[in-house]
Amino acid sequence: MKILLIYHQHLYKNASTISEHVESFEKYINHNVLKTNTELGFPKKLSNIEFDVIILHYSLFGRGAIYELNDNYVNYIKNSKAYKVAFFQDEYHFCQKRFSFLNDCKIDSVYTLLDPKYYDETYYKYTNVKSVYLTLTGYVDKKHIDIGKFFYKPYNERTIDISYRARELPYYMGKEAQEKVDIAKEFIKRLEKRDLKINIDYTESSRLYGDEWYKLIANSKVVIGVEAGVSIFDIDGRAQETYENFIKNNPKATKEEIFKVLEPWEGKMYYRTISPRVFEAASFKVLQVLFEGEYQGILKPMVHYIPLKKDFLNFEEVLTMIKDETLVNKIIDNAYNDLILSGKYSYQSFIEEFEKTLPSVEQSVCEYSKNEILLLINKDLNFRYQLAKLKSFRYRQFIGRKYLVKIVKYVLKLVRK
Repeated sequence: MKILLIYHQHLYKNASTISEHVESFEKYINHNVLKTNTELGFPKKLSNIEFDVIILHYSLFGRGAIYELNDNYVNYIKNSKAYKVAFFQDEYHFCQKRFSFLNDCKIDSVYTLLDPKYYDETYYKYTNVKSVYLTLTGYVDKKHIDIGKFFYKPYNERTIDISYRARELPYYMGKEAQEKVDIAKEFIKRLEKRDLKINIDYTESSRLYGDEWYKLIANSKVVIGVEAGVSIFDIDGRAQETYENFIKNNPKATKEEIFKVLEPWEGKMYYRTISPRVFEAASFKVLQVLFEGEYQGILKPMVHYIPLKKDFLNFEEVLTMIKDETLVNKIIDNAYNDLILSGKYSYQSFIEEFEKTLPSVEQSVCEYSKNEILLLINKDLNFRYQLAKLKSFRYRQFIGRKYLVKIVKYVLKLVRK
């Protein structure tokens, strides 16, 4: 079969989890996979090519309301007769827009982080998709093991006792969405006068990517964390609308007052999952101290991580346990063996299962070979790449940015004409 994978990735630094997920299809699927990055615009010749399968990567559907698909891409997907698959993450808001997109583009199947017990009241209720499958935010690849070995430091040589990174999320995503920052703030406060070296931050400017992120993990004895996801699944947009109206009229409202207004939506639909960071920490042989949670049934407390109560009642006990060398080594080894070496959560296993859900095709509908398709869709690649580089300045922070952005917008407007 000929499979087209459509994804979105900026030209500047971004989370490696996106590229790893994208590359897994090319690496492990037993069919011809061709990729197109929407950041580079729409390849002119793509309109003339029909594929057997189109995969829409989760990177296309960010947390914002606008999808990373221009009209050319949307029309191409709509008109294609291919079997269409959409992967979603951060799907807890702008739901109706997502449902409309699935119906308009005649998407056949969806891969979601949502618990299966909610499929009937979401995707099967509002869309015409034929199949819905549970997936993870990310998986383990061989390169994780290789990177872990490359950056590995013996436990006693690591200079950071506890590390963590997070970003703040809006209150309309629910109380549990605040846990990412709450755990950071509480650790910073409680460890202020302790003899422990910490590297904990939740500001946007502190985020790390690539080797810098790997170096932080490798140099840490312990990483803290919480379940990924939120506790308000805003199916009709009313939670966000209510929040925004309340804040507009009550700009000095307290956190408690805000959550009281959002109470009708709090915890009505469970949307928590395991983070790729869990697999990263396990591959680097770092001890994990995590808030108690389900973690999609993958992690077991005191087997793969040390559980921390969300009210911090067992905080002192946790600090004692992370100094127990025998216990620490046992948990680290369990996590490494069960999550990494077992291959159970590998990208290869994920792709093998994914491939089973695809329709069988005796002969591809595509009249071109893989090399011919590459020649066609890459014909204008250099021009599209230069435009994308120009566009990328709009997302970077530097002195004089606002003036350059005006020039870039003007140039892009002329080019589109």
